[in-house]
Amino acid sequence: MSRHPRRARNDPRQYDDLAAHWWRPDGAFAALHWLAASRANLVPPPSRDEAVLVDLACGGGLLGPHVSGYRHVGVDLNEAALVQARAAGVAPITGDVTQLPLPDAVADVVVAGEIFEHVADLDAAVAETARICRPRGIVIIDTVADNLLSRVVVGYVQERLPGGPPPRIHDPALFVSPRRLRTAFARHGVTVITRGLRVHPLDYVRFLVNRRRPVRMIPSNGAWTVYQGIGFRQHASKPTPRSRWM
Repeated sequence: MSRHPRRARNDPRQYDDLAAHWWRPDGAFAALHWLAASRANLVPPPSRDEAVLVDLACGGGLLGPHVSGYRHVGVDLNEAALVQARAAGVAPITGDVTQLPLPDAVADVVVAGEIFEHVADLDAAVAETARICRPRGIVIIDTVADNLLSRVVVGYVQERLPGGPPPRIHDPALFVSPRRLRTAFARHGVTVITRGLRVHPLDYVRFLVNRRRPVRMIPSNGAWTVYQGIGFRQHASKPTPRSRWM
């Protein structure tokens, strides 16, 4: 029997139950380590002194070791996670992504990793993400697609595989299609380009042998399960060629 109580799907108290796992590469949040490294590859070098990166739903600060040159601010509701984020060099702020305690246009880069599939009010979360992004700023996203395959694979199968998400951490009813996400951001002046994302198969085999090995996330042809996006604030330059995102 599990030592943790059985929670409802998407119950935020699960993060308290699993607080000791944030920095375990073989723990319940192993895949979040892989995703943090992947999204960090999209973060551009700072374009100005005192550039700010806001990390929404930062959890234990897993993005911290992968980025430098920014004032790295992390927002999360979970106090136990924020304590660990601070230790990783992230300036922690307690807050809800649908009501961010931050001023307008504060961030050069906004990172929204694995959060949109957890919020009941997607439009509010997207509006707040866009609001805090500076003109010519960038939004970096990964989330879970809303389709039957994703509901089966992410919401059921992967929960039973090593390195997969913790059981019941997702509610498939909250998964978000790429088209819906792009449309929501467009209403707030952010153009988002999306692409699919999957684990590197050989890396995953090595992880099965040695659970401390990292797994690279690589682009896939279709955004069928997990997908990644990069958004450009209105009038921003586009340093990433569109062909890389098709």
